[in-house]
Amino acid sequence: MTRYRDLDLTVGQLPPGPLNAITDVEGVAVGVTTLIEGDGPLRIGAGPIRTGVTAIVPHPAIGAEPVFAGCHRLNGNGELTGLEWVRESGQLTTPIALTNTHSVGVVRDALVAAEIRTRTDPAVYWSLPVVGETYDGTLNDINGMHVKPEHLFAALDSASTGPVPEGSVGGGTGMICHEFKGGTGTASRRVGQWTVGALVQANYGRRMRLTVDGVPVGREVPVTEVPSPWDEEERLAGGPEPGMGSIIAILATDAPMLPHQLERLAQRAGLGIARAGGAGEHSSGDIFLAFSTGNRGRLESYKTEAATAPLEVSMIPDGAISDLFWGAIEATEEAILNALVAAETMTGRDGITAHALDHGRLVEIMTTYGRGPAVSS
Repeated sequence: MTRYRDLDLTVGQLPPGPLNAITDVEGVAVGVTTLIEGDGPLRIGAGPIRTGVTAIVPHPAIGAEPVFAGCHRLNGNGELTGLEWVRESGQLTTPIALTNTHSVGVVRDALVAAEIRTRTDPAVYWSLPVVGETYDGTLNDINGMHVKPEHLFAALDSASTGPVPEGSVGGGTGMICHEFKGGTGTASRRVGQWTVGALVQANYGRRMRLTVDGVPVGREVPVTEVPSPWDEEERLAGGPEPGMGSIIAILATDAPMLPHQLERLAQRAGLGIARAGGAGEHSSGDIFLAFSTGNRGRLESYKTEAATAPLEVSMIPDGAISDLFWGAIEATEEAILNALVAAETMTGRDGITAHALDHGRLVEIMTTYGRGPAVSS
């Protein structure tokens, strides 16, 4: 797997964490299940299959120890379940899962089942899992309902606090970004003593607007040079126009932040997307969630809550929040670039091909604009 910095390119001003991933926030783990099967014409229920599931676990005991969280909608043609309870309570109480648009329901139910299988107490309780989606129907048999509960279980079981798989993996398997092959990407930033990490499922954007560290890469690699998969779908079946996809961004931090602060942090993911050329278009689902592990162990789960005494929690002062905002912006931007660089060319249903962003061509363009390896190093 190749990442953006493996090309000797950099972006932003703040330093990344050791893994340059959301898992640089201590305790956060990510696992994926990738489903790739079949080729040729679309046969609903048979394939071709280009999809999967990504699971993000805020910490191992999330079911019993909630974390503060906040969310933001840039454009709402999408889904991230459970957000009403996040807004109401200011807490995240489950792992987060990402998949394709038509598999949200089965993955949401599977998250409930996964919690049931890990709980030892006999009490009846309820759960409102957080599951996000982006559309992969240009490459995948999305109406075939190929994602099953066992795929979510496998993603959770494989979740690791180490390096995160990127590109055409997990929920990002069949995704397209700025008319190149897109998918899953992650990055992080160190902000003083704190870390901010981002994970995106990138499936949005028009080619001509793709911008890398301020360089108009999309204009330099037009569809006359590298074809757009959207054009192929339009030719075959009158499919969606470029820019109609979506992006889900999950931000994690170990800075002790309260829900209203995390809502503000989540908003800044939109600025990172804008720096890469995203516009939150009318038919795009751009939905973001931020959570903090900084008060882990101090909150009572609504599933077992019995105590009535006041709880003591910590928060950073608002005067220190701006640098964390910038960390979220940079981490989101680089997570998108990692999704693009890690993804490989993929041919899906009906022979539609999403071409990868060529690494050599990217370096050539960045060098022409004074952002190449010689400058970055």
